[in-house]
Amino acid sequence: MSTKKAKISANTIARTICLVVALVNQILAIYGKEVLPFTEDSIYQIVSLIATLITAGVAWWKNNSFTSAAIEADDYMNCLKGKE
Repeated sequence: MSTKKAKISANTIARTICLVVALVNQILAIYGKEVLPFTEDSIYQIVSLIATLITAGVAWWKNNSFTSAAIEADDYMNCLKGKE
C-alpha cells in the first residue's frame, strides 16, 4: 500500500462547489426565497483564482535556488542536515 497522499484537483473542487450552490439554489427556490446570483462559470473562475494564489504563495515561499552558488549552498546545507 502506498503512503503517498492523493491530491484533489481544482476541477473536482470547482464541480463540488457548483453542486452545493445548485442544491442551495434549489432549496431556496422551493421555499420562495431569492436564489444566489452565481453562475457555474463565476464559481469556477473564483476557485481557479484561489488555486493560483495558493500555488504562487507556495512557489514564492519555497527556497528557489537559481545560481550555481545558491545550489551549491543548498547541497552544503543538506549535507549538514544529514539529508545526503
